[in-house]
Amino acid sequence: MDALQPYLPLIFNVLRGLAVIGLVHAIMTRQQVFWMFLLAFGALFGSLFGMIGAALYTILVFVPWLRGRGRVAGQAVARGVEAIKPLDLRIREAQERLSESDTLANRTDLAALQARAGRPDEAQATLQPLLNGIYADDPVVLLTSAELELARGNAAAAEELLGRVDLKTSAATRTRSLTLLAQAQEAQRKTAEADATYRDAMTAATTEEPRARYAAFLLGQGRRDEARQLLDQLARTEQRATNLYRRQEREWFQMAAGLRRELK
Repeated sequence: MDALQPYLPLIFNVLRGLAVIGLVHAIMTRQQVFWMFLLAFGALFGSLFGMIGAALYTILVFVPWLRGRGRVAGQAVARGVEAIKPLDLRIREAQERLSESDTLANRTDLAALQARAGRPDEAQATLQPLLNGIYADDPVVLLTSAELELARGNAAAAEELLGRVDLKTSAATRTRSLTLLAQAQEAQRKTAEADATYRDAMTAATTEEPRARYAAFLLGQGRRDEARQLLDQLARTEQRATNLYRRQEREWFQMAAGLRRELK
């Protein structure tokens, strides 16, 4: 204990600082009242009871919360880095992953990339083993199949596949499914249905794709003022966005920029 004596003031100040930080965090994240009381006691009075509470809160609540935030940030960075890679490189990497492990995710990822690169025959060959098996009604398989049918000009077949997708699976699935459905309806000249579907896709969308494609749809319908308003919103979003988000959504921001040039 004597050896710690010179360091006690520093330890005391650190713990009191942790109590203040912990109290702010507990209020912002709506932790249990017990923690707020304990941390407030430590922050205001600096008692031994409060110091122990600050240490426990840091170990049991604050540090795990930071780790979780770190994982989310890391995943976002990984998605952004992946999005800016050249398409051919992404296809080669997906082929390597599939050769190492033939899973649903690896096979559909590769098929989607091949379809996006304008290689529908390769995409069809990659996806075929999943179409008649236990994964035939999986949302990922249905979305990839629909995208492939659209690339081949089979809009009606794409619409039928998209009608089987469970939109409650996730926000990303809902956004992608409705965006593809609107494209299929537009290709079949179902103008009113496509308009409504694009609007649904923009609600709680996880990407800028629905807005960019709807702006193109409006422009194609001669609704220039509506298209301009939507494109101005996209421009403001791009200006306010982080560098990571701009890279992640680069394709759609570039599409919007091209549409704005058409309006001039």
